[in-house]
Amino acid sequence: MEQRALLALGLAALIIVGIAVEGGEVSYDGRSLIIQGQRKLLFSASIHYPRSTPQMWAGLIEKAKEGGIDVIQTYVFWSLHEPVQGQYDFSGRADIVRFIKEIQAQGLYASLRIGPFIEAEWNYGGLPFWLHDVPGIVYRCDNEPFKMHMQNLTTKIVNMMKSESLYASQGGPIILSQIENEYQLVEDAFHEKGPPYVKWAAQMAVELQTGVPWMMCKQFDAPDPIINTCNGMKCGESFPGPNSPNKPWLWTENWTTQYQAYGEDPITRSPQDIAFQVALFVARNGTLVNYYMYHGGTNFGRTASAFTTTSYYDDAPLDEYGFIRQPKWGHLKQLNEAIKSCSSPILFGAQSTLSLGEKQMGYIYRRNSGECAAFLVNRDDTKTVVVRFRNFSYELSPNSVSILPDCKNVAFNTAKINVENNTRLITTSKKFDEPEMWEEFRDPIPKFVVTSMRSNKLLEHMNTTKDKSDYLWYTFSYQHESSNSKAVLKVQSAGHVLHAFVDGVLVGSAHGNHKRPNFRLENTIPLTNGSNNISLLSVTVGLRDSGAYLERRAAGLRRVKIHDIQKSSDLTNYRWGYQIGLIGEKLQIYTDQSPSKVQWTTLSSSRNPLTWYKTRFDAPAENVSLGLNLRSMGKGEVWVNGQSIGRYWASFLTPQGSPYQTWYHVPGSFLKPKDNLLVILEEQNGSPLGISLDIISTV
Repeated sequence: MEQRALLALGLAALIIVGIAVEGGEVSYDGRSLIIQGQRKLLFSASIHYPRSTPQMWAGLIEKAKEGGIDVIQTYVFWSLHEPVQGQYDFSGRADIVRFIKEIQAQGLYASLRIGPFIEAEWNYGGLPFWLHDVPGIVYRCDNEPFKMHMQNLTTKIVNMMKSESLYASQGGPIILSQIENEYQLVEDAFHEKGPPYVKWAAQMAVELQTGVPWMMCKQFDAPDPIINTCNGMKCGESFPGPNSPNKPWLWTENWTTQYQAYGEDPITRSPQDIAFQVALFVARNGTLVNYYMYHGGTNFGRTASAFTTTSYYDDAPLDEYGFIRQPKWGHLKQLNEAIKSCSSPILFGAQSTLSLGEKQMGYIYRRNSGECAAFLVNRDDTKTVVVRFRNFSYELSPNSVSILPDCKNVAFNTAKINVENNTRLITTSKKFDEPEMWEEFRDPIPKFVVTSMRSNKLLEHMNTTKDKSDYLWYTFSYQHESSNSKAVLKVQSAGHVLHAFVDGVLVGSAHGNHKRPNFRLENTIPLTNGSNNISLLSVTVGLRDSGAYLERRAAGLRRVKIHDIQKSSDLTNYRWGYQIGLIGEKLQIYTDQSPSKVQWTTLSSSRNPLTWYKTRFDAPAENVSLGLNLRSMGKGEVWVNGQSIGRYWASFLTPQGSPYQTWYHVPGSFLKPKDNLLVILEEQNGSPLGISLDIISTV
């Protein structure tokens, strides 16, 4: 028999309206957010403004709206907006105000996750690296230097939104804000400095008086009135609910796939699994679900975090290029519509549950007016079952939810796809397969004698480069006094990549991966009798984006030894010379503004490491999406008309033997009709003759 007892949260949701938390025109109770006095059942989509271009924003938001989305959610990217302390950038892809106004123009709400620590697979978790050099700073705890800078940035963003009247309390689209990010995962590491920081962050945010609620994700003890929310793939099953019956159930990150990281197995997520968890979350009282990501986009330049690919969440409902990905987009659209058709009983009815079997459950919402909606859940992942509900039989597929907007007729089952698949189509637009198309410049391998930065120890990589470059040269002069020309070089590195040269010749390379950035290089190297110039190039592939005490993290060389026939030399504390970055970087030879700063030569017949390649091309006449096929290359970075489209690492293969990423997005806004400059920095020995510019479409 149906259990008629109201759940505690359902009862609270019905009676809390009179004491809804204050927040101008946006408040909440135990059932949902309340906007202009109306409870709302909301579907949200993560689209990050700097991971696409302003020219793409309108189309992405439009497709999200068509997919049944009510809210666009984005992080705020501190390192993008304040790359130098006190110097702010809100132009181009960093124009957050323009992005929020585009959301408003299309009639949607916005959710602003200020952080300002965000993780997000973004370099250094969104923190600008200059924070590292603030005296006495410890990130994300009860530390006055960090709190001062965090408050400065948060206040600046809030005041910017207020000045443009973008909060819903001012008539704008922003209905939610977030402070901090998944702090509970690291809070214990800070001991007594953790809990006071949580309380301070909450109070600081509330005192900014945005007129809309604040939330903290993965923070069960979020202080009132902050709403604690869920992140992850399984919040339909795992979320215990908010920490007060007067707060709504919000899901801030429902991962639509998994981001790709070098060394990890590529993982995708089915639309059926996403839909199952969403329906179960709503059945259990959820009234806001955010799809993270709805459009992932591109980690342009050096913005990706450690060992993260340039393409971000390409398997999301909108792919990297902005195309609808079927059946995921269509299945979730139908899910959103089916749940929305249950809005009235969900938002205003009483909830009850009914056991339908060992692993089957019914969740029923019913209003006094008679309106009724039911979610029939089968948690058995092995078999289809038939259940009886209100004298009718219903067949439930394994791990599925059937949605009955009238407690009788099935409008949607999460396991049943009624949308046709589409496929990405790749068509070659231009090949760069003729040697005459290319010019090259070999970045010089520095010797110890020409370096101006010196130390008698191995310097930590990040603290030396200040994240101005991925590259740091460690050089020394080694005296070899033997007729034996062989020795063994042993290097321990804290990450991420190492290329070793003796007298300008590559003698070995090694690298870590996403799970284990630390690695060792051990190679037999040739030495001449006398002085040998040894140059070790340490390379970072983005900075770590998560974990406690990020300011203490290290990269680069930790120990260097040479074993020859006569002796074993530990060179860790030795006379070292350093060079930050590559010459081509310093001279910005990837732009048209520096054509005469280096001597470009015709393409040679051999391939050499640390070589820059450049060519020119005309854009296709038609308006199409373009990807650069870099399968023939090794590792490096690419610029189009001076703008970096990101790092590439085609030589790092998945466990299945293919590159983690082959095509690299070239946004149309980066191009001119004619004479576009393409420059590639190749660290290894890849060949530019295999590169092509391809048209990306779907069929």
